[in-house]
Amino acid sequence: MAREHNARQGDQPGYVLHTYPYRETSLIVEVFSRDFGRLPLMARGARRPKSAVRGLLLSFQPLSLSWFGKAELRTLHSAEWQGGQPLLQGTALICGFYLNELLLKLLHRDDPHEQLFLYYQETLQELARRTDYAAVLRRFEINLLKELGYALTLEHDADSGAAIEPDAPYRYVFECGPVRQNNGQNGVELWGKTLLDMAANDYGDPVTLQQSKALMRALINHYLGEGTLHTRQILKDLLEL
Repeated sequence: MAREHNARQGDQPGYVLHTYPYRETSLIVEVFSRDFGRLPLMARGARRPKSAVRGLLLSFQPLSLSWFGKAELRTLHSAEWQGGQPLLQGTALICGFYLNELLLKLLHRDDPHEQLFLYYQETLQELARRTDYAAVLRRFEINLLKELGYALTLEHDADSGAAIEPDAPYRYVFECGPVRQNNGQNGVELWGKTLLDMAANDYGDPVTLQQSKALMRALINHYLGEGTLHTRQILKDLLEL
């Protein structure tokens, strides 16, 4: 349940997900905060050359945020850089924007997800130091869906409850889970080994990497509904993630 809007909040860990111009000199800043979830803040005068926050409201950098106001659009009071996050570059940067777009499209405003906030922090750190980007993204996607109440079933047949067999073919059916392949059912075809590898966060097998990508793409599309992810096409063009 969303927390009640308080008049003032201070020293709240958060990240910038997106900014866009507001009036002549201000910005609307969509932030992901640890204790209050996703929320919009108005940064007054942030586009002025001498603004104290102009160079701080950047994506992927840990901030300590303070704001005030009871309306849906609160007012940013201050932002302080906390450090500790290496800059994302190249493909890692595009992956970071993909994470942000997922949060913007799938998170409701004012809906706290403290564990998801920690997953997001960890994923940014991983993107900065690893090059197996697809594996990093799959882990985040799975954790994101779990925190939103859409946890994947990866180790048991959704129909029978039997343990997944590595060498058996399955279909992953939306809102249900994996079932032994049946031509009369919709869903994403994949091997039992792929499901077990995903449960173990092991993407070393090229088949697992390919099938897990297809599964997560289909699931995210399902929960997005009519929404689209612009960064996904960029990633597809770069690395077929």
